Amino acid sequence: MSTPTLADISAPLLALRVLLSEHAALPAGMIHVHAVFPGQLDVSLHDDLAGFETWRTVLGISPELVTCRTQSDGRTWVLKAGTDYAGARIELTGYADIPQPDGGAA
Repeated sequence: MSTPTLADISAPLLALRVLLSEHAALPAGMIHVHAVFPGQLDVSLHDDLAGFETWRTVLGISPELVTCRTQSDGRTWVLKAGTDYAGARIELTGYADIPQPDGGAA
């Protein structure tokens, strides 16, 4: 197996460039491009479901396509959605604490 090059990850880099030029005010979140999935751009937003919704809207992802689950023994919401955009696959993930009934931190 050969070592991946920047050319191998050009699709998600181009998608990121398009997003930057057309939607520079998007929340930055955590942006991840990697050689394991060379055509994919991962965007994770932590403690920012409003930011997740902003990305979802810009990417044209229908609310019905968003999955919601919990982790950390039900203390954290995890929203996930994906779409193809500007030649790349974008996987969007949002994390947020679930308010606890006792008012304590999650």
